[in-house]
Amino acid sequence: MAEQDPHIEVPAEAKHDASPPRRNWRRLLVMLSVPAALLIGGLLYWQSLQGQVSTDNAYIHVDKISVSSEVSGKIVEVLVKENQHVNAGDLLFRIDPEAFELQIAQADAAVAAAEVSQISAASSSALSGADISAARQNIAFARSNLTRQEALARDGFTTKAALEAAQHQLAVAEEQLRLAQAKQSEAAAKLATGSAMPGVYPQLAAASAQRRTAQLNLRRTEVRAPAAGVIGQADRLQVGQDMVMGLPALTLVADGSYYIEANFKETDLNDMRIGQRAEIRVDAYPGLVLKGHVAAIGAGTGSEFSVLPAQNASGNWVKVTQRVPVRIALDQASPRQLIAGLSVKTKVFTDSSKH
Repeated sequence: MAEQDPHIEVPAEAKHDASPPRRNWRRLLVMLSVPAALLIGGLLYWQSLQGQVSTDNAYIHVDKISVSSEVSGKIVEVLVKENQHVNAGDLLFRIDPEAFELQIAQADAAVAAAEVSQISAASSSALSGADISAARQNIAFARSNLTRQEALARDGFTTKAALEAAQHQLAVAEEQLRLAQAKQSEAAAKLATGSAMPGVYPQLAAASAQRRTAQLNLRRTEVRAPAAGVIGQADRLQVGQDMVMGLPALTLVADGSYYIEANFKETDLNDMRIGQRAEIRVDAYPGLVLKGHVAAIGAGTGSEFSVLPAQNASGNWVKVTQRVPVRIALDQASPRQLIAGLSVKTKVFTDSSKH
């Protein structure tokens, strides 16, 4: 019997008819599994994006202090160079102090002159009252003499000229008294003090203020760092250069003042709140992830604060999604040096329950 003989071969057509169904099912399973995997992966990726917004339109910013001189003069010494780290109070550069030392000497002379003037005014004879006392004595004598002349005139023992002379003498004495009183008031006024600075001689106060101003300007010839940070644009400082008051001399990048300015689409702001957790990835340092939080949301879009804001006419208006600057504060110090202006990718977690 053919089925009992192991050496009897099964026809090839029979083998071919038995294998195709199994391969067809396998091929169909593979063809269906690939789209299913893609669909499942897409759903999982979409789910992972829920509760967060991100943007790559973000940059590292830092507080930059523009350092300038508060007095004008020639630079005689420069003690810093580009990218040098300084501490608060460190001397950056010095302006020629000679002109300001002369101002102090001039102010000292003004103080001395005011002191002499005060002493002279205080020792004035008009303040002593001697002139007033002498004038009153002259009035008493002239009045007594006039009384005698009037009595003699009634008895006919004096002349009219003598009587008139006595009257004139009394009038002159009274006028001398008024003059002495006026001089005393004038001398007292020179020593008077105003309500703004009671008890202080005005001329001496003005001279003292002039001296303090000169001393302040002398101290300002030494320009010091207002905060700790890194020096930038120091190449503008050269010995012998004339420094103009208020003109920026160099830039100080303050320590610990780095933050992220991320420009999010306006459609991303619906669930964004101050204090939400953020994640920052720096393009320059692959693998570096920094933690932060939303510190502030801009009061206007970037285009609103541009130098030339867009003014679209109704005829050519096209709606464009606006960007709003969001400030991200860093919660940790970076293990790598951060540089102002570097590009970063920023992600804000708007739903903490999902992350």
